[in-house]
Amino acid sequence: MKDCRFLSFRLASLLCWLFLLGACSLQENKKPNVIIFFTDDQGTLDAGCYGADDLFTPNIDRLGSTGIRFTKAYSHTVCCPSRAALLTGRHPQRSGIRDWTQNNPHDLEKGRNMPLDEVTIAEVLKDNGYRTALFGKWHLGASLENGPLEQGFDAFFGHRSGFIDNYVHYFLHGKGFHDLWFDNKEVFLAGTYFPSLMTEKAVDFIDASKNDPFFLYMAFNLPHYPEQPDSVFVAKNAGLEEPRRSYATVVSTVDNLIGQVIDKLEALNLREDTLIIFMSDNGHSTEETFIRIDEHSSGLPKGTNYCANGGGGYTGKWRGAKGGFLEGGIRVPAIISYPGRFSRNETRDQTISVMDFFPTICELVGASLPDRPIDGKSLVPIIESNAPSKHELLFFEWRNQWAVTDGKWKLILNGRDTTGEFSPHPQKEEKMESPYLANLEDEHPEEKNYAVEYPELVDRMKALLDEWEEDVNSHLPSDE
Repeated sequence: MKDCRFLSFRLASLLCWLFLLGACSLQENKKPNVIIFFTDDQGTLDAGCYGADDLFTPNIDRLGSTGIRFTKAYSHTVCCPSRAALLTGRHPQRSGIRDWTQNNPHDLEKGRNMPLDEVTIAEVLKDNGYRTALFGKWHLGASLENGPLEQGFDAFFGHRSGFIDNYVHYFLHGKGFHDLWFDNKEVFLAGTYFPSLMTEKAVDFIDASKNDPFFLYMAFNLPHYPEQPDSVFVAKNAGLEEPRRSYATVVSTVDNLIGQVIDKLEALNLREDTLIIFMSDNGHSTEETFIRIDEHSSGLPKGTNYCANGGGGYTGKWRGAKGGFLEGGIRVPAIISYPGRFSRNETRDQTISVMDFFPTICELVGASLPDRPIDGKSLVPIIESNAPSKHELLFFEWRNQWAVTDGKWKLILNGRDTTGEFSPHPQKEEKMESPYLANLEDEHPEEKNYAVEYPELVDRMKALLDEWEEDVNSHLPSDE
């Protein structure tokens, strides 16, 4: 009898040990969850962890303290090309995104949309067993045939155009149109605050996906205009001068929404195994406009100001803003936080691009890259061993503007200076001298044009742009 008891005990112990070993093995093989927080029009240094001590951003700062903060991160100069580059890991020109995409889903004539043969990170992760969702802003073409569901996302809630009023949910430029969608169905929820709605959807998605690997793309429409904050942050920023004050309220609002998602991860004990990427799509906006017609489709009266009040973003020593290729238009805050694998509270000064997140995610989840040119480079070597940047050159193009950086030198052709009158470097928007050759290591970068002094350098950098243009245009979509 004693021998039987002893054998039973040994068998139970063995089974328990095997169970624990299997559980540990499953845990080690578990793919990380992936979340991308993509803010909209958040300026170069506009977070506390980037030195903006007048902004209340405890949750972005929390990401910085639990991850890697990049000091030389480049996105693009406006929404559409940034989003194409993020989701495909490719120069947006390869997707034909060189101008604004279609805004209104109900347009009778189909406009520019990202082609369906582009492979997004959502499609790659879905093929690797991930549940996928996009909550927020699409802005890669509003056609119902070319939306998030057709590009790898299992769920979508948000708007397809560039922006909406957060309460009436109308795009406000021109005559305006309603733009709020759940998957491919238009929904009408007037009077509800859109940023809170999308965040509630995100929290619910995390809860429903907690037992499976998931990819969540939160494409916020803040601090993009109209600057409509959560009211709690109005008083908190009351001591600031305009236009910084109204801008700060929407920065604090999006920070709070990011915090709600992080809190959910922590409550479900998922934070260690979740890769979080934070970045802005471009520099801060200095745009100013208002509703110019009677009987606007939104119901808002003529004269309603809905833009960025001349711009409240901060770029430090850098000039520029959204819409131009000066540093303030393309250099943005960026953080990667993955506590289960990466170091915490560190910075990297290497040049990185928004295109780099695609191959970085693929490497971390063990997914193969698509069989096509991928312009981004995995950031894992930079993060884990402080390796040099693989971007010796950076290229940009948007609506007949071009730029190339080579080390300390940047060449801009047909550029626009969108710095804005409220910047520390005030400048009403105007066409720049072309060519414009800037030294990024100057004490006051991009304030002096060296093109006349270094004509051979200008010619060499123009040749680099020509070679790049030939490359990215060599396999354009069939409808371009």
